[in-house]
Amino acid sequence: MVTEDEATPDSRDGQSKNTIIMVTEGPSIPDPREWRVINAWSIALAGAILTLCWLVWYKPDPYRDILLFVPDGLIVTFKVTVLSICCAVPLGLITGLGRISRNRVINLVASTYVEVIRGIPLLVQIFYFYYAVASLLQLSPTQAAVISISFCYGAYMGEVFRAGILAISKGQTEAARSLGFNRFQTMFYVILPQAWRTILPPIGNECIAMLKDTALVSVVAMPDLMQRARSYANKSYLYFETYTVIALIYLIITLLLSKVVSIMESRLNYYDGKK
Repeated sequence: MVTEDEATPDSRDGQSKNTIIMVTEGPSIPDPREWRVINAWSIALAGAILTLCWLVWYKPDPYRDILLFVPDGLIVTFKVTVLSICCAVPLGLITGLGRISRNRVINLVASTYVEVIRGIPLLVQIFYFYYAVASLLQLSPTQAAVISISFCYGAYMGEVFRAGILAISKGQTEAARSLGFNRFQTMFYVILPQAWRTILPPIGNECIAMLKDTALVSVVAMPDLMQRARSYANKSYLYFETYTVIALIYLIITLLLSKVVSIMESRLNYYDGKK
């Protein structure tokens, strides 16, 4: 779910001030202005890495064996995540533009898509695309997984794009139109570049949440990280040990990715400040 607080126009650059887009899924993005060595992010990352290393050293059997068993699934997880991001982000942008469109038909289609997709759990969507749609269109498990995740997160990202675009002062649009820009040029050359600073953190948050939700594709026999863990646990009956390692791997990956998003946000703010 995406929400935004009330914003007041900034008299210096015409952008909305104190605008925050909140996303209720995924880890929190580290504040790019916080450069303290010891903070919640560093404690969580160090704790996860040290715990995993200690388990492998203290009890190689089974922890080292589990760690050596799952890399193939990790590759599949990243593959599904990257493909889903490449599809979901453009779909979210189109949906966000449709949600603010003055054309009633386009607005209605985009709004209906958001309401329908957000009202159906992702797991149900995965089952639907795999067992119903895939049989009609001859889709592979990977294609069905990517399509279902992309459609689900495209709706959520559409709300992020909509909120970010609406956060920009109308004065920016009026100024661009007075310079002779048409609607397309105004949106892609003036509004979106300014909105991206607000949009980036929640979009990054959604991408990280997407990686975690790829664990759901294991229910359709996708050999992802979760499916590999399930296979090992079913053979060894070491459920606690297996899922402890998997939880630590997911935690380390999501923390690292959240830091990447934080660095990107910091660089974006730095270059905006130099303009």
